[in-house]
Amino acid sequence: MNRIIKLIIAASCIFSLIMFPVACGGGDDTAEHKAPVKKAEAKPEVKHEATSVAEKKAKPSPDEAIAMLKAGNARFVDGISNHPNINRARLVQAGKENQGDHAYATVISCSDSRVPVELLFDAGVMDIFVIRVAGNVCDTDEIGSIEYGLCHVNTPVLVVLGHTQCGAVTAVTHAVHGTGHALERNIPPLVDNIEPAVRLAMSKHPDVHGNDIVPHAIEENVWQGIEDLFMASPASREIVTSGKAKVVGAIYDVGTGIVNWLPESKTTDILENVEANPDRAMDAMAGGGHAEEAAGGGH
Repeated sequence: MNRIIKLIIAASCIFSLIMFPVACGGGDDTAEHKAPVKKAEAKPEVKHEATSVAEKKAKPSPDEAIAMLKAGNARFVDGISNHPNINRARLVQAGKENQGDHAYATVISCSDSRVPVELLFDAGVMDIFVIRVAGNVCDTDEIGSIEYGLCHVNTPVLVVLGHTQCGAVTAVTHAVHGTGHALERNIPPLVDNIEPAVRLAMSKHPDVHGNDIVPHAIEENVWQGIEDLFMASPASREIVTSGKAKVVGAIYDVGTGIVNWLPESKTTDILENVEANPDRAMDAMAGGGHAEEAAGGGH
């Protein structure tokens, strides 16, 4: 009799489990059944991802871009670089997207191998539009490259970056002192923009002689580059005056890794002096057939 009763109870429990899962301990199965539905409803994550892409393409302000460069250099100096944007995913992105949506700075620096621009600012692929030339001079080719960086890659800052122990400035200083050596035929036209900076440094520091004047000439060469840029580039003057971008000077110390930032007020003074100079270039746009090509910007 007891055996028959046990069989009836077991059958009832099985029937209840099939018809009413909450009964007879079926609650866990129900929770597992509901979990996929809950995940399917979690749509805010997809929306957040789309927002991140949009934010990624938003350019920082000039001051924010300068702050990013300073923070990157601080990491580099401290030996804790993040090495951002150098993975395979960034390369795939670079192959599909416009650099103008990403680059946050244009930097003109010396070609010296001791000045690795992206590394010293802890930057990666599509972060910095770099122009490198011996002596970080601003002549026609370099100014054209800067205009492309500011006007088409749309970077909110230009850094004219000198560096300690600059061989080009040292060579010109020696030439001015009459102690220089013969140079290959194409080098003097390259570095002739540096001579006014050397002579100005000598006039400002008459008590400094020999190689001791070189550090002063290196700084004056940064200011000379900014003046040359503003004199030859109405587009650069306009973009700075409008507040769309800033032009700043800096000097990189090759022995410490530190970028020393020069006063921004000096750039303002140079721009004001250039605007009052009747010899400044006035036509911002070229008259050739490259305008339509350049309008594509930043590819």
